[in-house]
Amino acid sequence: MKISKFIAAALAAALAAGTCIAGTLPDASGQERKTGIRAGRKSAASSAKLQEENARLKETIDSLRQELESCRAEMRMTDSLTSEMISLYEENEDKIAAGMSPEEYTAEVSDSLLNIWYAHRMACTGNSEEYDMDSVRFRSDVPDEVYIERIRKMNSFITLPYNEIVKNYIILYSDKMPTKMSHILGLCDYYMPIFNEVFNKYDIPEELKAMAVIESALNPTAVSRAGAKGMWQFMYSTAKIYGLHIDSFVDERLDPVKSAEAAAKYLKDSYEIFGDWNLAIASYNCGAGNVNKAIRRSGGKRAFWDIWPYLPRETRGYVPAFVGALYTMTYYKEHGIRPEAIEMPLVMDTLKINKMLHLKQVSHFTGAPVEELRNLNPQYRHDIIPGNDREYILRLPYKYTNAFIENEDSIYVHKTEEYFNPVTIKKIKDGGDGERIVHKVRNGEYLGKIAGKYHVSVSQIKRWNNLSSNNIRVGQRLVIYRGGKGPSASYSNTSNTSAKQVQQSGSAQKLSSQAQPAKGSQSQGSQQQPASGSYTVYTVKSGDSLYTIAKNYPGVSAQDIMNFNGIGSSIKPGMKIRIPKN
Repeated sequence: MKISKFIAAALAAALAAGTCIAGTLPDASGQERKTGIRAGRKSAASSAKLQEENARLKETIDSLRQELESCRAEMRMTDSLTSEMISLYEENEDKIAAGMSPEEYTAEVSDSLLNIWYAHRMACTGNSEEYDMDSVRFRSDVPDEVYIERIRKMNSFITLPYNEIVKNYIILYSDKMPTKMSHILGLCDYYMPIFNEVFNKYDIPEELKAMAVIESALNPTAVSRAGAKGMWQFMYSTAKIYGLHIDSFVDERLDPVKSAEAAAKYLKDSYEIFGDWNLAIASYNCGAGNVNKAIRRSGGKRAFWDIWPYLPRETRGYVPAFVGALYTMTYYKEHGIRPEAIEMPLVMDTLKINKMLHLKQVSHFTGAPVEELRNLNPQYRHDIIPGNDREYILRLPYKYTNAFIENEDSIYVHKTEEYFNPVTIKKIKDGGDGERIVHKVRNGEYLGKIAGKYHVSVSQIKRWNNLSSNNIRVGQRLVIYRGGKGPSASYSNTSNTSAKQVQQSGSAQKLSSQAQPAKGSQSQGSQQQPASGSYTVYTVKSGDSLYTIAKNYPGVSAQDIMNFNGIGSSIKPGMKIRIPKN
């Protein structure tokens, strides 16, 4: 701050000096004016001197301005870090039994939180944060023929194009970010076999696993500004449609296996619509609605490069980025990149949990570090597996399995009064059961950040507070129902807002979040009752979800059913819902 003030003062002084020197010279009235050649030469010399001095001052001022902007940028970074650290502290200060208490924030813990902040920042800003990929053109010593031949030898089930745009992304991933790719490749050893198994189960190309690199850099706890979470960056509503469970204890968007299954379902649905994997990949980024719009604008063409000019700006680079990431995952050795050695167990057991279980209980009797358990089970937001409510999975490194089995009875009763005391459990539940709170907007906050803190969506905050835009001001008070279980409103208000919010976020946008006007969505502000002949009545059965129901009606999506009935994704056995006819 002191440096910034000094430079600002120097800049002001320099500007003032420049104004003085470059301004009008004092009038010489009252003195005898000389005439002739000597006076003319003297005037010309003075003018040249002034121009020279002005040029020197201009150079000094430009230099000071650059220094000032550099200091301001550094201050912005510091302010941002401070804000994030405060948020991290606030998120943990009420987790005395389920996490850390305020007095536990030692220097070592602070360093750990710092690392978390930088990791999240890296994941949220994307892989090409240092470059404007629309304008930069990288150069490489590798000839085009070599790139083309390498791509051909990959023998990909998905057609992998090659042109100058794709080449740019290949160079980005293979040459311009070696440290980051080294870290990602280290994580690949653990996560890619999981994705291969999931994608084979749903009979979709294994190559699609490279999308997780683009989405989150394989960070299972990545959070976007719009509230998309996890390695596959699902928004709340789409995650629910595709079967991911989210409550105050669990967020399966952070579960690498469950979220990969949801991504596989989404991509398979998208491929059934477009019949082209490149278009399915593009729709994952911008939504099926935008891909359909691009197809219409192109005159009905259905090849990615034919509709490329009509896609949203970010999506134009999404398929090229996919090719670049997949290429680098295959040929990293040829580019001198070594996978980072990351401590992730390659052999694990999955244990079914049907009781309340805390990760610290497991750690105490098995010797497994709590941090390792958290890394393998990131979906449990408070280190608690709420097995009393439903069956959950605990992923445990194989070497600790015998210790768990031998001490299972003792594990479940160890320090239950501390880990599951009623006050702690109530505080956790209050974070997701619709508790009404009033949030005062602080400096540096925006709707996406506030939504992420309370596990709600931006559209919900806007609906609860009658906001017509994303603009908020410092000091403004917002009503929030934590966990999203607040008053409902007509679907028409939320669908338009949600779609717009997702399009603006640049995060992974999902197929079902795009409602098509031709399939029964009402106009904003009014709801019309559909004619009885335009739908079929379906009675919800136990185990049904909107996704599974929609699969039985070709051409109808879960979002169509929600639009048609004016409901959310929550349904119960015995409920009668209308299925629109095509």
